[in-house]
Amino acid sequence: MDLKERIRRSPPQGEREAILASPSSPRPRGGRKGRAVVLSLSAAALLVCAVAMLLLAGGSAARRGQFLDADPTGLSRGGGGGDLHLTRSRDENGASESSEVVNDRLFGGLLSTGFDEQSCLSRYQSVLYRKESSHFPSAYLLERLREHEALQKKCGPHTELYKKAIEQLKSGQDVKVMDCNYLVWVAYSGLGNKILTIASAFLYAMLTKRVLLVDDDKGTSDLFCEPFPETSWLLPSKFPIKQFKNFSIGSPDSYGNVLKNKAIHSNPAFLYLHLAHDYGDYDKLFFCEDNQQYLQTIPWLILKSDNYFVPSLFLIPAYQKELIRLFPQRDTVFHHLGRYLFHPSNVVWGMITRYHDSYLAKADERLGIQIRVFDTEPGPFQHVLDQVLACTLKENLLPEVNTQQPIVSTRNPRSKVVLITSLNSGYYEKIRSMYWEHPTTNGEIVSFYQPSHEEHQKSNKKMHNMKAWAEIYLLSLSDTMVTSAWSTFGYVAQGLSGLKPWLLFKPENHTTPDPPCRQVLSMEPCFHAPPFYDCKSKRGADTGRLVPHVRHCEDMSWGLKIVDQILVD
Repeated sequence: MDLKERIRRSPPQGEREAILASPSSPRPRGGRKGRAVVLSLSAAALLVCAVAMLLLAGGSAARRGQFLDADPTGLSRGGGGGDLHLTRSRDENGASESSEVVNDRLFGGLLSTGFDEQSCLSRYQSVLYRKESSHFPSAYLLERLREHEALQKKCGPHTELYKKAIEQLKSGQDVKVMDCNYLVWVAYSGLGNKILTIASAFLYAMLTKRVLLVDDDKGTSDLFCEPFPETSWLLPSKFPIKQFKNFSIGSPDSYGNVLKNKAIHSNPAFLYLHLAHDYGDYDKLFFCEDNQQYLQTIPWLILKSDNYFVPSLFLIPAYQKELIRLFPQRDTVFHHLGRYLFHPSNVVWGMITRYHDSYLAKADERLGIQIRVFDTEPGPFQHVLDQVLACTLKENLLPEVNTQQPIVSTRNPRSKVVLITSLNSGYYEKIRSMYWEHPTTNGEIVSFYQPSHEEHQKSNKKMHNMKAWAEIYLLSLSDTMVTSAWSTFGYVAQGLSGLKPWLLFKPENHTTPDPPCRQVLSMEPCFHAPPFYDCKSKRGADTGRLVPHVRHCEDMSWGLKIVDQILVD
């Protein structure tokens, strides 16, 4: 049986223990006679094992030590460590399968135990599809995640504390900070933006010890599993502030308008935070420490954003020490939070694994190319095709083709599979035809696949978003990656993968940029609309020069991103 199929079919640890302990479990029968037969068979088995050990004795010590004892299902969980081991076992025909060890199904302790595994297959199966990350979460991040899970469970929907908080919210009266305080995320914009803003909101909730609740109006639960054990992050449908989904920059309850109109009073029940791309100067004061101190007194904050605003959190002095403890390697914020929060639902996971196993699994190398064109005219565009080819050939991501010979013969040619994601199928078809019509100069076998081509972004369509999420995830499984400037789709994929992709610069005037691409300095997404304001001096400032680890983005000169090293200008 296929290795991955064994893992999918094997029951959770608790079920296996129950089966083994069950009175109905098969046992040897027949009294002494039965036991004698069993002993005879055991002796014979020991004799066979002894012979086998003698035959293998000449092998190296390293090889002898590489196998672990196998359990009946091919799975072994360490005592409380949460590790998943795939071990040497036999298939249904009795043939011995190769030994594999997949360590740490919990991503270095990032994920929590205590979930029903069948309700979210991707949470623990994803280790089978991803290479082990070279970026390890800090012990302090793991500690704070467990603390936050306890808070979510204590104060989440349907708890007594949540009901009490809702009653106080309904009263509309001035209230003080309660045992449980909340941050409500409002669904807004496209899928990539949603994922980035949920991650930003979650980090802010951790910093301020608030319970994060997400609006499920746009099908959040169709895309993602619940990230917190024994509770839900979905905002209940009977939330009393009915108009919150329609809040905008002009809403009188927005924090920016409250400041602008000098309408602040001591203890409002809630405030709306408008942190979308069109926010105003008063809204941007959210990122000043004095304003953060006031917001700590508000029990309910409702947030709408289409930005990854994490870089500006690193500029708030009150949070800097905590953020550095959480993320000693600065540019791993989204990598860790993304892997912690976003697990594909079972329906989306089925789409991902079927496509991966059918088309991508057997190649020696996987290259992901994400093409996003911000143009009102329909594509494909020749200058974009030229840019993609110029980048991938210049950086040796794709081999050159031989236009002079019909066949290039090599021994044991390597295989490379290229996953292309784009709203348009034209780029895929032209590049695939080029490599079909001509051999590669090095004899490498290159295959091309594109899961879908929706032509237009349809952010309000359930299946469109499910396909987009599946393609983001498939792209993140690549060994190397090319992404497009300004694209949150690409930002999410690179963050989940832990790769620093080659970034295709945004073309101007339908002309191929020169150079066509460059490798980014960090895997972190770009904050597209940061404030340019120094809260301390209370005047305009270049916020990309205030601290060494927050710099301007490669693809957007005014944007901000987190980097891990001090850059030399």
